[in-house]
Amino acid sequence: MTQILSPAKLQFTLLIFKFTKILFEVDGINPIEVIMAKVVAVCISERKGTQKYNVGMGKLVEHFGLEGDAHAGKWHRQISLLAKESADSMRKKGLSIKDGDFGENIVTEGIELKSLPVGTLLRIGKDIMLRVTQIGKLCHDRCAIYYKAGDCIMPREGIFAEIIKGGTVNVGDDIRILDKESAVKV
Repeated sequence: MTQILSPAKLQFTLLIFKFTKILFEVDGINPIEVIMAKVVAVCISERKGTQKYNVGMGKLVEHFGLEGDAHAGKWHRQISLLAKESADSMRKKGLSIKDGDFGENIVTEGIELKSLPVGTLLRIGKDIMLRVTQIGKLCHDRCAIYYKAGDCIMPREGIFAEIIKGGTVNVGDDIRILDKESAVKV
C-alpha cells in the first residue's frame, strides 16, 4: 500500500537519498530511486474551464503538455497534478466527485504534492521527466468545477509542471521524486 509522506518525512527521505546516492556513486553503482507515488488517473478535457475525464493513459509531449488536452501549450503549466488524498478530503465532506473534476491531468497517490518545492524533478515510469513550475494557482472566475463541487482545491493543492522528457503515461505508473540537483538526461 502506498503511504503519503509529510513534508518533514519527505525532506528526511531526500536527505537519506542524497547520502545513499553519494555512497553508491563512490562504489560505482547507480543510485537507487525511491518509489514515492503512483499515477491513479490520466485526465483530459477538450475545453478550458471544464471538468476533465479519466482516459487511463496519454502521451506527454515534451515542452508542450498532454496530447488532446485544452491546456497543453508552450508555457510553464503544461501539465497539472493533484493528489488523490486532496480529492478524498473533499469526498469526506460529502461531495460526489470523480478524477478530473478539479481540472487535473494526473491524479497521484502517495505524495503530498503541494509540499514539493518549485524546481523539484519528478520521474514517471521509466522515461517521463517533469519539473514542478508552480504550486497552486489564482482562479479569476468561478469555473464549472467550482459550481459543481462548491469549492475548488486545485488553486490550493494542485501543482503544475513542464515536461522535460515526454512519453506515454499510464494509470499504475510509478512516480519518483528527484531532488533539484539531480542530473536530467534528455
